[in-house]
Amino acid sequence: MVIALLGYMGSGKSHIARLLSQKLNFEFIDLDKQIMLKNKRSVAEIFQMSGEIYFRKQERELLEEYLASKNDVVLSLGGGTPAYYNNMEVINLNSFSFFLRSSVNTLSQRLLKQKNTRPLIAKINDEDLPEFIAKHLFERNAFYSKAQFTVDIDGKTPEEIAEEIMHHLPF
Repeated sequence: MVIALLGYMGSGKSHIARLLSQKLNFEFIDLDKQIMLKNKRSVAEIFQMSGEIYFRKQERELLEEYLASKNDVVLSLGGGTPAYYNNMEVINLNSFSFFLRSSVNTLSQRLLKQKNTRPLIAKINDEDLPEFIAKHLFERNAFYSKAQFTVDIDGKTPEEIAEEIMHHLPF
């Protein structure tokens, strides 16, 4: 069984996926980290040196590999993964997909503290960050909303979010 967590950067996908994998005794896989390991470069370096199209192809190959896995896996997707190719269709056909939905305000508060480690927002002024996130969310929500389940995460602990996800699983 594959459980796929998707959502915007800062929504807690990796943290919740790790917690969920421990609770269920499933393997934890962070798609972005696997791409970095395969390429021996950071996501920012891959984008800079090889371009986004190369990155998205790598992402799709690994996504297909993990979705075809016979192992029990909790897969943390990259924030942009659902928005490319027919990734959402493939994700929904081969996993239980969960959109970790968060408000612009919550995401802004979290990401302000992480700007230096997030190449996409590193050069954006603090005052402009909420507007940038809102615009990006608007563009990506059409894909995120195709997930089989949506979990609102604002005001919830990671434990509560993991429990809510587990409630939707068929066991």
